[in-house]
Formats: sequence, C-alpha cells, structure tokens
Amino acid sequence: MLLAIDIGNTNIALGLFDGEKLDQHWRIGTRTHATSDECAVTLRGLFDLAAIRPDAVGAAVISCVVPSLLPIFERTCTKLFRQEPLVVNPGIRTGMKIRVDNPREVGADRIANSVAAYDLLGGAAISIDFGTATSFDCISAGGEFVGGAIVPGVLVSLEGLVASASLISSVEIVRPPAVIGRNTTHCLQSGMLFGYAGMVDTMVLRLREELDPAAEVLATGGLAHVIAAETESITRVEPFLTLRGLRLIYERNRGEHA
Repeated sequence: MLLAIDIGNTNIALGLFDGEKLDQHWRIGTRTHATSDECAVTLRGLFDLAAIRPDAVGAAVISCVVPSLLPIFERTCTKLFRQEPLVVNPGIRTGMKIRVDNPREVGADRIANSVAAYDLLGGAAISIDFGTATSFDCISAGGEFVGGAIVPGVLVSLEGLVASASLISSVEIVRPPAVIGRNTTHCLQSGMLFGYAGMVDTMVLRLREELDPAAEVLATGGLAHVIAAETESITRVEPFLTLRGLRLIYERNRGEHA
C-alpha cells in the first residue's frame, strides 16, 4: 500500500492507497515543533484504530510546505514503515511542464493538485484549494501548469479581522439566514461566505479570459463544499485531490524510487 502525506501549514492530510483506491484517510493538526518520535506515535495510533499493520505500507510519498517538518516526516517513515519516502520537489518527474518564471517557487501541493485535476478532467482546468491560503492553479488544455493566483484563506481572513477588531468575535463559516445580516454573527457569516464566493467567481472569470473560456473548475480543501455551494463557477469538489495527485506522481517515479 502507498501512504501519501500532504504537510500543510494548518493540517496534515494522510491517505493510504490500495492500488488506485483510497482505502483510508486521516487529517491531523500541523505542529511545527513535533519530533519524529511524536509523529511516529500519532501515525501508529491512526493505523491501530484502522486495524492496519504499519508493515502494510510498501511506499510513501510526501508533499510539504513547512520545511522544518519535512526531515521529521522522512525520519518518521523510516522508523515506522521502514520506507524512505519520495519527496515531491523540482527534481522529480510529475508528467506536467511547469510554465512559470521560477518552478522552484511553486508549492508541492499546488503541483499535486494540478496533476490530479488534469488527470480527472483531461483539459484546461482551474483548481482551487481552500486552505490556509486559497490558491487558484491554472492548467492549460495541453496539460501544462501555467501559474495562478493566491489570496488569504477564509479562516486566515476571519482570524485577522477578529485580532484587529475589539468588538468582533470569531464565528463558524456557515450559510446565514439571509445576505442582509441582522446581528453581528450573521453579518460576519454573510460577508465571509457570500463575499468570498463572489471573489472566487470574479477570479475564475478573469482567469478564464487568459487561460481558456472553457476551463473547468474544481475545488478542494477544508471549506471547499461550503464555498462551492455559493459559487456559480465551481462545478466539482474533490476533497482528496492533493492525495490523489501525490499517488499519480509516485506512480510516475516508481521505477527510479524503487
């Protein structure tokens, strides 16, 4: 089985693949000062709860946007699974040309998302990842990553507002009863949800003008379902897009990594 690990700024997503099938998936909080022993204990616990032996893992692949945690999880994979993981970096084969000024600046998760999006759609696409940051990744009809846009994530924006405004408290991002809020909670929910959805639709409109008017739009990330339901542009939500992209990248490097 293949263990895919996506280390993000807020959460770490893990997926266990049996061939092409995602057999198990987990999400844990990102702790930048965690040790490899602590990570091994956490992962061992997840495997125990799923009644899966660690030696069932025959390979591992990692994408990481938190540099301090990469060596930690590399050691974790070596300790717990006896496997040296494949790390998604500019030196590996992705099957996708990166047409930007500096390919090394592009986060590994964005590449994994783009690889998976093109595999699913087979044409021009815009992949939107609602994470700590919201990233718009553009893939050409020929399967090339051509860039995109990045804006602060929904929760980051809300946390920044709460930290700066004394009379505003944090709220759950859910659909309020109406666009016109009649209390502070509903006002915040309206602005964060409907305002953010409007931003997404406007960005997609502008990106399509430069990329391809027929580009399909899919979304992933923790708030993808909530935001997508309020947009006109997002037609598909793939909650495990990054993990599926990591599996594809591993397959394209299997011979060299074996």
